[in-house]
Amino acid sequence: MKEMKIKHLLYALVVFFSVTACQDFLEPESLSTFDSKYIFSNAEDARKAVNAMYVHFSHDGFRSRLSNNMTGNTDIEHAGGTSDGARYQIWRLDAQENNGDLGYVWDIGYKAIRDANIAIEGILASDALNSEDVTLSKNMYHLLGEAYTMRAYWYSMLIYYFGDVPFSTNAPSVDVEFNLPKEDRNVILSTVIQDMIDIEEKMMWADELQFGIEQINREYTLGMIARLALQRGGYYLTPELTMERESDYLDYYTIARDYTKKLMTLKDRDLPSDFRQIFMNQCKFISPSNDDILFEVPFAVGEGDVGWNIGIRVDAGSHPYGSGSNYMAMPPTYYYSFDQEDKRLPVTCGLYMINGDFVQELISTSSMNISQGKWSRAYLDNPPGPSTNKGTGINWPMLRYADVLLMFAEAENELNGPTAAAQEAFKRVRQRAFDEAAWDTKVDQYIAGISGSKEAFFNAIVDERAWEFGGEMIRKYELIRWNLYSEKVTETVEGCKKMADDAVAGTGTLPDYVYTKLDEKGDLVILNTHEKVVSNPDEDVWERQSWLISLSSETTADGYAEWISRDWDNYINPGNIGVPDGIVRYIFPIPVLGIDNSKGLLKNDGYNFGF
Repeated sequence: MKEMKIKHLLYALVVFFSVTACQDFLEPESLSTFDSKYIFSNAEDARKAVNAMYVHFSHDGFRSRLSNNMTGNTDIEHAGGTSDGARYQIWRLDAQENNGDLGYVWDIGYKAIRDANIAIEGILASDALNSEDVTLSKNMYHLLGEAYTMRAYWYSMLIYYFGDVPFSTNAPSVDVEFNLPKEDRNVILSTVIQDMIDIEEKMMWADELQFGIEQINREYTLGMIARLALQRGGYYLTPELTMERESDYLDYYTIARDYTKKLMTLKDRDLPSDFRQIFMNQCKFISPSNDDILFEVPFAVGEGDVGWNIGIRVDAGSHPYGSGSNYMAMPPTYYYSFDQEDKRLPVTCGLYMINGDFVQELISTSSMNISQGKWSRAYLDNPPGPSTNKGTGINWPMLRYADVLLMFAEAENELNGPTAAAQEAFKRVRQRAFDEAAWDTKVDQYIAGISGSKEAFFNAIVDERAWEFGGEMIRKYELIRWNLYSEKVTETVEGCKKMADDAVAGTGTLPDYVYTKLDEKGDLVILNTHEKVVSNPDEDVWERQSWLISLSSETTADGYAEWISRDWDNYINPGNIGVPDGIVRYIFPIPVLGIDNSKGLLKNDGYNFGF
């Protein structure tokens, strides 16, 4: 609950500022031997030290950058614009060394790793770890698992954004060299995966922990073993601008399969039937264990940007909810990829915004700003105030059980084809998306139809993950490891252009215009989200508004809305930035902070950065 997460963060802040403060990740101040021995001599103080890792989630580098803003553009989430600001450079794939957002992520990533290393070294050296006091030893081993998992998460992210990076597992000390060269990303991933494998059996489940899913737990660690194994076994961009995967990739698919299966065997749970409630819980500050979400970043009120820069747009005005925007729109190709009966569609894709009078309106169609409907500051039980924006306190999901089921299905399919076990895991996710009366056609027959080959089953997993996790901002990492980034973005651009062409020509079945009204509760009602309506059925009731016709433009050279051709341009025309066709240069330069602190060891070579 909220009181619990505030307590969690306060502990983190205390230890962060009083114990582990430092100038930068390369030259940190060290704990004295006495301080370290004392802190890790008991579970209470060790808990505070481990909490220091979590405070970095409250930094803008995570809460508004890494968690959501920096994860576009993909085939299901979209951002763009003409500014030369930091995030716009990232969206265009042409960020410079001095990009502030990249600097934030580099800085907090290595600070979190530093704090994890302090905790790991301190716990391993502590007599409390193997104490005869069974409870004390159990708690210390769990804390060790939290630290190993946190370190693994941050190295995974640094690798996705910067490729090969410096790798240290040592705590700050006067006799430890921290100016390190780059390490092969595969060596790093293999190491941190093994760390989690070695510790997970000594960790505790969320329902055994004081903070439940608001702290790292055993089920999250098991899921992260699988997620990072798929990253290690997937494709990656080399400095020579080729997409490759290692010859041992099946070993890592085996790890992903085995550890998802282990979680499914030891701590299975039914997926909650109400998809909307998963995210409504976050907006209501409810964090149930043994549910879908395995771990979520805990934000106290006054922290976190969910409902400010991601979620349903709310304009400031004559209401107490403040203002929040949506930086990551969803393209209409994604919206119309859903089955109309899929219950995830209205939860995932918000077609309305809330104006200053606290009345719903159709979203702006100038950039087709379909929003992440999973979250809204308007769902908060206690309005935060008319002048508020940031700091809603809504938690951010890091991993869900549905992801574990689909990772198992994917890994099993890669190893053995669409076996009965793979199909069953897939089925459990898809069943929740439809009313039980429709399971025969929408689930059973659908899965039978895509289970004729490994390729067909894989393609269905690619689609299902899009429908299940839209707005949760993990699609970028999936497209990278599948080597589908260029292909899927190209499909999106061509799909938007086709919709525009059909709207101008008056062909097709989708609506060029929609007809809207407000119901008695003041909620927006759209007559024809999926059907073309030729004329207004009742002008006194329904208002006609532009819809897919807004994808066209009379002022651009190609006849399409500017954002369609512009915002994905460097993804589908990579020659603009000196990259071969079919390659998305998702790797960014190491920021100035990292270059300067390395004292000459690091430089931005490869990837045609051209600095």
